[in-house]
Amino acid sequence: MADFSVTTRASDGGRSGLTRLVDPVWGLTAAIVVLLLLVDRAQGVDSIAFVLGALIDILPFLAVAIGAAAYAKASGADALIARAFQGRIALMILAAALIGALSPFCSCGVIPLIAALLAMGVPLAAVMAFWLSSPIMDPSMFVLTAGTLGLPFALAKTAAAVGLGLFGGFGILAGQRLGMFEAPLRDGIAGDGCAARRLTTPSDVAWTFWNAADRRTTFGREALSSFLFLAKWLTIAFLLESLMMAYVPAGWIATAVGGDGVGPIVIAALVGIPAYLNGYAALPLVGGLIESGMSPGAGMAFLVAGGVSSIPAAVAVYALVKAPVFTAYLGFALIGSILAGVVFLAI
Repeated sequence: MADFSVTTRASDGGRSGLTRLVDPVWGLTAAIVVLLLLVDRAQGVDSIAFVLGALIDILPFLAVAIGAAAYAKASGADALIARAFQGRIALMILAAALIGALSPFCSCGVIPLIAALLAMGVPLAAVMAFWLSSPIMDPSMFVLTAGTLGLPFALAKTAAAVGLGLFGGFGILAGQRLGMFEAPLRDGIAGDGCAARRLTTPSDVAWTFWNAADRRTTFGREALSSFLFLAKWLTIAFLLESLMMAYVPAGWIATAVGGDGVGPIVIAALVGIPAYLNGYAALPLVGGLIESGMSPGAGMAFLVAGGVSSIPAAVAVYALVKAPVFTAYLGFALIGSILAGVVFLAI
């Protein structure tokens, strides 16, 4: 199975999982915190509290994603899961896009689940469909969007979520048929991105894996190493998020995406992708901008782009997948959000 744990390689000098805690990412995180405490102690304290709170909030998602992947590896069920999707990729892409639009994940919160799905050998095209559609809309977001921006806007945003998922899923599928996007997970995180070896030489499935000592060991090893990997990157992602919220004024974003026509839609998408603005907090901002004269299309592009990605989310994604997949993820987010804005403006 392609797991998203950090495996030991020769270049690592045989370091254990414990010593991997002291690596460049943890070092950079610590350096940022120390510098922040020296320069702006109040913000440093706030950022630490924010990171801890965000990690606690995301812990249930981490537990489910990591537990599912570790269970699949320890029990041998990963090959069954991967085989279940063979020959049904178009249907899987459609289902993933629809399910994603109903799931309550943000652009950072969806990362652990994406890692688990890829680890189980779920095809990248279906994963990308879920990946792109999930952060844009969920039931509570739909209600709040309808209340803030109107029911037509909420319906259009839901359609944009599904449409972007389909766009990304079938885009990845087309690329794979041209020989692109092989083994999506980074080296050292995955042994084989498509779980091909597990499909060709599947092991017996032991649903009650805890009865076997070696399978218990596998479960513990996979769960621990996966948790350390995801915790490392999510910690620095949430730290960057706190800094953006503190030092990038929302008013600057508002000024950048104002105006009418197609041009502001493109600008709104370009601003929305790197900028972090909580989806719920963005609703009243966009509502105010639309009342002040910004086109609804630009508002749609900004909300879709900002929902799919941000610098914090991109950091976590970049650590997980190889450069072609990462580039495709950003490309689908940018192009899809622009198209969503243009179509909504035309309607």
